[in-house]
Amino acid sequence: MGTEGTAAGIPWQPPTAVEQGLYEAGSRGDWAAFLSRLAGTDLFFPMSQELADAVPGGLRLNPFRDPQVEGLCVAVFTRGMLPPPVGGQVFERVDLAGLVKSWPRPVRWLAVNPGTPVETFLPAEPRRWRRHLRNATPEGPLKTLWTGHRSGPLAHGMACGALLLVNNGSLWNHLGWQNGGYREERELLRTWWGVSGRGDWQRIQERLLRADVISPAWEFVLRVRQALTKEHGPAPGAVRWRETAERVLVSRTAEVVDQTGRPPEFDLEADIALVQELIGRILRYEARFRADGLLAADDSVRSVLAWDHGRASCMARWGLGARYCELPETERALLRVGSAARQAYRSWSDFAAGYVLGRCLHFDSEEYGDWYTEMVAAHRVLSTDPDSPWLSVSWEQSAPDRSDH
Repeated sequence: MGTEGTAAGIPWQPPTAVEQGLYEAGSRGDWAAFLSRLAGTDLFFPMSQELADAVPGGLRLNPFRDPQVEGLCVAVFTRGMLPPPVGGQVFERVDLAGLVKSWPRPVRWLAVNPGTPVETFLPAEPRRWRRHLRNATPEGPLKTLWTGHRSGPLAHGMACGALLLVNNGSLWNHLGWQNGGYREERELLRTWWGVSGRGDWQRIQERLLRADVISPAWEFVLRVRQALTKEHGPAPGAVRWRETAERVLVSRTAEVVDQTGRPPEFDLEADIALVQELIGRILRYEARFRADGLLAADDSVRSVLAWDHGRASCMARWGLGARYCELPETERALLRVGSAARQAYRSWSDFAAGYVLGRCLHFDSEEYGDWYTEMVAAHRVLSTDPDSPWLSVSWEQSAPDRSDH
């Protein structure tokens, strides 16, 4: 087995902590540490898109020969070493445990990151690999591509998805997205979003970019409070907020009746009851946010548009992983996400509170279960980890967003 660390005498920059750990362990010949690190991360093997579409499920490893070793090899790449998505080739995700179970006996070598400055050939010893699974070195919750965008408008757009990406254990700034593997990305989009093709992806991506997926009622009540605060100073109490929201609803209904000459097609009393209940839910969530450090003592949630902005940031990359779009489309969408977020919010903490409230209103039903506690954990990581985009990517961006439209 062997490893290389430079190309043409130029020091190699590890793309993530995983590759750094593998390189350091390989350089000192500590193969136990190398395998422990390998066992704690995702691995990806190349496959033709045509074959992946035709034969779903299972490992379809593609053995090859390399002049550096005798016998057949199987190639796997760590996430930071994956090449940008190209037409015709995709990558599927596996881990060392999966390779142990499904290793093809005629293959003599596992080629880790072949063709890169840190390619390493491991003798095919699945039984030995199994021993290292118990000592797998886990990755940290915040994963950063050190060689990726870490400043500027594009990084800002990617960072808008950081709460979800940290929660999912994904690289927050991986532009060439291949996170779960081709078929897994497609299956997740179909299951969670009903996306089964390019047209579906384009429609939901545009709706998210326009913040057209969130409930209009959520944003309505928050805008009523913003208007009251702007006009009268401190945030209004629950009674005043509810009374004002009711007056606005009644006034809007009267306008509809005047314009159409007919009774409204909606139930005004039901809408009023919904808004009254929603205001109570928001106030209770905000109190919990303050207790858990998601809001400062005197702060309130400005808007829940971040719930769509954050998902739009992720959707731009999920679509690329599923090959429903091309890299330039992903870049344009990310620039639009960042621009829209900066128009609605003043800071990362402001944005984050809106995102978490939107997620809770959507999923949590005031249970304060995993839908909420996962966000508290991700928020703490992003508030404290030195690699966090909340600490390294400026909220204000001076560079023009060339692809906003």
